[in-house]
Amino acid sequence: MTSFSDLGLAQPLLKALEREGYERPTPIQAQAIPHVIAGRDLLGIAQTGTGKTAAFALPILHRLANAPKRPVRGRCRVLVLSPTRELASQIGESFRAYGRHLNLRIAVIFGGVGHRPQSEALARGLDVLVATPGRLIDHMQTGAVSFAETEVVVLDEADQMLDMGFIHAIKKIVPRLPKERQNLFFSATMPREIAALASDLLRDPVEVSVAPVATTAERIDQRVIFVEAARKRALLAEILKDEKLGRTLVFTRTKHGADRVVRHLEQDGIRAAAIHGNKSQSQRERALGSFRTGETPILVATDIAARGIDVEGVTHVINFDLPNVPESYVHRIGRTARAGADGSAISFCDGEERAYLRAIEKLTRQKIPAIDRRANPGAEPEEPAEARPRGRNGGSRNRAGKPAAAKGRHSPNGGRNASQPGHHNAGNGHGQVSRSHQQDSAPRRSGARPPASQGSGKPQQRDQQRSPDRRHASGGADRLESMDFMRPARRRGDAPTPGRHH
Repeated sequence: MTSFSDLGLAQPLLKALEREGYERPTPIQAQAIPHVIAGRDLLGIAQTGTGKTAAFALPILHRLANAPKRPVRGRCRVLVLSPTRELASQIGESFRAYGRHLNLRIAVIFGGVGHRPQSEALARGLDVLVATPGRLIDHMQTGAVSFAETEVVVLDEADQMLDMGFIHAIKKIVPRLPKERQNLFFSATMPREIAALASDLLRDPVEVSVAPVATTAERIDQRVIFVEAARKRALLAEILKDEKLGRTLVFTRTKHGADRVVRHLEQDGIRAAAIHGNKSQSQRERALGSFRTGETPILVATDIAARGIDVEGVTHVINFDLPNVPESYVHRIGRTARAGADGSAISFCDGEERAYLRAIEKLTRQKIPAIDRRANPGAEPEEPAEARPRGRNGGSRNRAGKPAAAKGRHSPNGGRNASQPGHHNAGNGHGQVSRSHQQDSAPRRSGARPPASQGSGKPQQRDQQRSPDRRHASGGADRLESMDFMRPARRRGDAPTPGRHH
């Protein structure tokens, strides 16, 4: 089987990959990297989660390593365009992780934060600039950035660009690029408008494609629980106090959210530990060690930190916060039901997260069975207009591309796995220049045919179809422990406690 060393990558990159525990490239990496190293334009048909970020980041870094130059003020050697701030941050973290031994200038810029730090970063000159189209145009209009020295241009998630209305912005950026450049174009699908854009952008491209990783494992029993944000804490404690639960992973969107959940669980007499980017390496190792031994049966993690989790016998995954990137849901719940075992995935969904749930169900092509634990379950969900995703049929998104949540403490942030060749999550990405630095990670993949869809219609429709006795309303008369998903995970042959294998 092909290894990274077989692909001809520069030694500093191989050293970084070895430190992160990566030995073998994913299919799209094995297909794409040699062509990109050779200088060919490339058309990649692949979804997030297939390892496509490393498929372009590694050969680009190889190019920079073999032809080092001092960055020119106000210019960048590599431009990567991304539709959302989460993905832009993730891409930036991947470049930093893989290029940690190359001493490069890398910056991520997107909307929703101040212009000044980004302008200062651009003024110093960059090896790699990762940007969302709207904010990049803002800086172009002020003269803060020039593409005169740009050698490689990457357009990532082109179909998302189309859905979010960024195609016009892309068409404004492309004429400003130098004629002599290498172009790398990635899209999960190829609608007519995207195919036309690819045709205009690419010159004699090599085409590579891989099967999507967009389905959830068939042995994972999935449930979503509709609940008010303020009642998530009590519901989580209720579930975790059930003696039937085994080793459990709890996911939050933010680092502070993870710490807050652990604090609340400890107040409720439940032993838990948090793992996220603000923790030191020794703290992460201690948390993982106690989780592996069972001393701490509950581990609360962000998507970024969870890429380093490789633990046997995870029976339950609980999404305290739904991820704002739907692919992250697949990767989260794929940490259970390994090695022929069954597993359970429970997701909390408040009114501001309904858009995220719809995106997940669209990606996985299934309806997730729902339980309503709201105080007023028969009511329509409270969903701010700002939270509705914008597609071809309208709706609202901010310029950075993520659904804009209502103001306040429930506003989503955080992102994807960052530096994994196989799949990714975002860092903070506030546009600062940084020297390449270390990220902890471990490759993960999920994917199998989805389970049979249960229920029909939108979640709120299912809510309205429930029995009029509203037994979930206050006391939770339909106790959670009576549900199938509360059973401990088992192997197919009734053997207890599954192991883990990739």
